[in-house]
Amino acid sequence: MVRRCAIVGCVTMRVVRMPGIHHDSNSVLLEGNISAMLVDTGTSWYQLLQLERIKTQLKSKKELEGILLTSRRYSNSGAASFLSNEFSEAPVYIHSKGVGPLGAGDFFTTWASRFDSDMPPTKTAPIVDGDEWKLGNLTVQAIELPGYCIDSVGYYIVEKKTLVTGWTLPDANFPARWDLPTGNLINLVSSFEKILDLKLESLIPGFGTTINGLDNVETVLNKHLKFFTECVERGGLPPIEWDKPAVTCSYLTPKIPWDQ
Repeated sequence: MVRRCAIVGCVTMRVVRMPGIHHDSNSVLLEGNISAMLVDTGTSWYQLLQLERIKTQLKSKKELEGILLTSRRYSNSGAASFLSNEFSEAPVYIHSKGVGPLGAGDFFTTWASRFDSDMPPTKTAPIVDGDEWKLGNLTVQAIELPGYCIDSVGYYIVEKKTLVTGWTLPDANFPARWDLPTGNLINLVSSFEKILDLKLESLIPGFGTTINGLDNVETVLNKHLKFFTECVERGGLPPIEWDKPAVTCSYLTPKIPWDQ
């Protein structure tokens, strides 16, 4: 399905990563020469600050055409309802398997309960693999990436050969968890194989800095894929010597940092 956006006016195509605050995921502003959208909102804890950040970043446009979520998790979606209301009821999109939990304000599978927070009930529209949004000179495609969560989705920016991954790839040096509700290690392996096939020039992870360069992106992806494959061979477990992550953490921490 192709979804065409309708707000006219703008500067040029822009992809702006807004680093997550505290437990929040990164948020990414996508701005074409016709309209703009936001990928992920962070928790509801900093939603007022998030609103001001978005307004500051928006150039000739005053509204968001929509909000795209990479998963149902509270750290991705907690501020979605608030920001939707602030931007003239901008539609919020999520994989079809996440529509029910977000609409009900499910505090378990969204993991809001582990943040000692309520999950704001959030009205969303379902998307599936291959859905596309035209923002003028910027095209965004949804790519199903289950594994971290059953409704995990990446957003591929065609003109930039860039993928926004959410927590599927938290950071170049920190692999995703699969032990949270609806996670699946085998699916993570398949999702990374799918990402590698895209031949990306840039990758925007869940909380870390942007990874640039075809060779660099491929190296990072292969490192994560190798790790997940080894975990499958280990019976679905991370290395026993690795520390158990905090319940609010969406990634695993290597005993010896991968960047050394």
